[in-house]
Amino acid sequence: MSQQDIISIALVLPSPDIEALIQGRIIAAIPQIFINPGRKFVLYPSTISNNNISSNPLSLEQYYRSSFREIAKKSLGEVNSETVLIKAWARCELCQHLTKTESLESLSPLTVWTAEGLQARLEKQQRIFLAYLRVYQFPKVLEVARNNTSQPLGKFVSLGDNIRVTEDWPVLSDRIFSQRRHQLENRLPPLYPELEELQSQIANLAITNPAAKALDEEIKKFIGWSSNKPLTSSNPDLAWINTIAALGNRSKELDQGKTNYQAGTDFEIIVRDSLKFIGFTIDYDHKGGAGGLDLFCSKPYPLVGECKAGKKIPNDTAVQLLNLGTLRLKNEELLNKTAKLIIGPGEPTKQLMDAAIVHDMAIINPETLEKLVKLQSQYPNSVDLIILKNYLIPGQADQEVEKYINHISEKLKLRSHIVQLVKKLIDDRDNHTVGVEMIYGAYNFSNPPQSLTQPELHEILIELSSPLTGYLGRIKETDSKSDCFYFLRDLPMD
Repeated sequence: MSQQDIISIALVLPSPDIEALIQGRIIAAIPQIFINPGRKFVLYPSTISNNNISSNPLSLEQYYRSSFREIAKKSLGEVNSETVLIKAWARCELCQHLTKTESLESLSPLTVWTAEGLQARLEKQQRIFLAYLRVYQFPKVLEVARNNTSQPLGKFVSLGDNIRVTEDWPVLSDRIFSQRRHQLENRLPPLYPELEELQSQIANLAITNPAAKALDEEIKKFIGWSSNKPLTSSNPDLAWINTIAALGNRSKELDQGKTNYQAGTDFEIIVRDSLKFIGFTIDYDHKGGAGGLDLFCSKPYPLVGECKAGKKIPNDTAVQLLNLGTLRLKNEELLNKTAKLIIGPGEPTKQLMDAAIVHDMAIINPETLEKLVKLQSQYPNSVDLIILKNYLIPGQADQEVEKYINHISEKLKLRSHIVQLVKKLIDDRDNHTVGVEMIYGAYNFSNPPQSLTQPELHEILIELSSPLTGYLGRIKETDSKSDCFYFLRDLPMD
């Protein structure tokens, strides 16, 4: 645990502003007095009326930006007139004096306040201060009695009791706070306003929907509102992935109390779930069963398949797949163009191999399918089905699919290496960004996984800094060779 401090004062702020600080949406507050850098204090939520935010004649709807209004309303609704819920404390890092000559249009997008609201406060108070705050949460919310005397908004009040604090639970990491401070000081525009809007739209859904919550956390980490550790991959909803091979190999433990039909059906279901998970569109008109085609995938390309659980794949499986495919698709030309896949345990017999090669059918074991699904689970969207098709060769295709999995792993290792290199360069130089030429120079001396030209490295850096990837950030220049990059989040390799 880090060194402890004692705090006996609090800065009174509107409850929505404190919520925005705790969520990492903003890193600054607007006090009515100048705050000396280094001063520490508790954040004390006010009970101010919705229609009089921060002594401002504007309403809540006019004062807060649209993406934050619902959160602001909810925060004000939680304020109790008898007790105060203390969730965080802060240390002032910088305090700026804002005057009428400064444009508030560039400041507003970096905060939760509208330019109109900031302007109204400035006109009313003649001058306002912008205090950059490093915020730390308490491990448990502290509940204290509210003082009945008037609480001066934007000023300090005595807590009455001392509160012990530590820096163990920062809202933002040192790195992210430094980046955000640089952005705010220089009034640099938000890098991803569209993602900020998307986050505001899914915030309420994230309260009750685990998938939305996971997406919400990832977006906040990406745009620099959070530095929480990545969500662990031990998602209980994905536990089925570890049973793919076992169901295909028909272990006695899993088969207890089951008929052969039920055991085979269980494997068919998990194969369909697996192919859907890696990106195929499943046609559920073909659900297997006696005399039925086990699976048919319509996108991104047609694929028919047979699933065989047990100790080995029967010799007639290839002929069975061909006959069922012909009956169900009722289009021989389409069947010839359709990918054909047999999934089952053990080594195929020579008779089955010969038939699979003649009819252009790939055979893979359940273990290989499980590896593909695990790769997609650990690194979402890493499996490219169009490229995978080239590895589904006629006959036994396990080795070829393994080559594809290893190829993806090597690409991920390379990108993880580059992300860590950018992170280290920024740490060593104590800079916010680093240029392509410097990254390339350092790359060649970093024991890289493979040699790259500078244009090849630049292309990967752009890929890693895309909004859909979000491991690096990019400051785009007119001359692309002058692009600068900065670290956002790790790309861990298992």
